[in-house]
Amino acid sequence: MGMGAPGGGGGGGGRRRRGGGRRGGVISEINVTPLVDVMLVLLIIFMVAAPMMTVGVPIDLPETQAKALNSETQPITISVKNDGTAFLQETPIPVEEIAAKLEAIATTGYNERIFVRGDATAPYGVIADVMARIQGAGFKNIGLVTQQKKDQ
Repeated sequence: MGMGAPGGGGGGGGRRRRGGGRRGGVISEINVTPLVDVMLVLLIIFMVAAPMMTVGVPIDLPETQAKALNSETQPITISVKNDGTAFLQETPIPVEEIAAKLEAIATTGYNERIFVRGDATAPYGVIADVMARIQGAGFKNIGLVTQQKKDQ
């Protein structure tokens, strides 16, 4: 008589729906497609925005032909603007207090990486004074931050 599986009921090939075999029943599965779409959009937004949020002090960096460094951890950044004011990360700081503040926030001791960002038009003496104070405090990993030259 019937060609289908036993108890299969009709031409459905023996497959049953989860909702009791009714059409239009409640589906109890989570649809993760919208979640994945939202997460991918957020990932792209944060990948684009993260490099712009590293240091908020706007300065005009000098250009060099040096290559970019690979970094695993976020270094401590000291910025010197063209008027000679210094910033620790994004906080203004007197030059005399730089060494004490660095010793207080250094998580890896005197091996902490410290980047000095000096404006291209900043007085050389102020940048040299900042670096001398950092070195005088005992820090060894001090680097100057520059921009790569654009090919012309």
